[in-house]
Amino acid sequence: MGTLVDYTTEKGVALISLNDPPVNAYSYEMLKELDSWILEARFDNDVHVIVLTGHGEKYFSAGANINMLKEADLAFKYYFCLHANETLSRLEQTPKLCIAAINGHCVGGGLEIALACDLRIARAGEFQLGLPEVQLGVLPGTGGTQRLARLLGKARAIELMIEGEKLDPNQALASGLVNKVWEGPSQEEFLKKVKEYAHGFCPPAGPAMAVGRIKRAVQSGGEMALEQGLAFERELQAELFASADAKEGLAAYTSKKKPVFRAR
Repeated sequence: MGTLVDYTTEKGVALISLNDPPVNAYSYEMLKELDSWILEARFDNDVHVIVLTGHGEKYFSAGANINMLKEADLAFKYYFCLHANETLSRLEQTPKLCIAAINGHCVGGGLEIALACDLRIARAGEFQLGLPEVQLGVLPGTGGTQRLARLLGKARAIELMIEGEKLDPNQALASGLVNKVWEGPSQEEFLKKVKEYAHGFCPPAGPAMAVGRIKRAVQSGGEMALEQGLAFERELQAELFASADAKEGLAAYTSKKKPVFRAR
């Protein structure tokens, strides 16, 4: 078996592609590779933004491999879900912006992966996004119940999940499930647009360090009581005030020059 997750870097952006045709369904083996690439991007000081997508023209990911789950015993299923939770939490807590480039059908566990990203950009097209696990007699077990409710509110999240409703990209945009819908005649052209957008958050023009701390303040602080969240925000701000980038940004503003950031 070849690689199940492709990884490349370009000008500060790491591109992670789920690659198991035809539907990019994930297995324990795929999640182990995804986990390792998330850590690779986290530790690479030259990576400032992560873009996560699916291989091919039709699928981001159809979720967990159903045949694998059907054959597995209860202990394996439990630890499989636990490892998936840990992998996506690692992505969510990495202090670098993560963008899901949703290039095709994004359902079940595939949408749960996208929900762990900070932004979701969908390619315009005739495909579906949703959490239809109820139709299998189970619930979205890779963070879907928790992240969808936090994103859309309890009532709408419950409605989508109990009805197993699937949305097209424009419906997903209107509901707040995705941030943007962009045209792309091919996956290659769509990804090019997303990477160009991602490069805007990278040095020298993009204040990557501040962007990463904003992500952390929201992703972690949002789970705290307000007083704790404000304290966390102050700590992140103190870290930024001590950075070379903040000194550069403030100096450039007062001298009416364009800042040159270094993520330091």
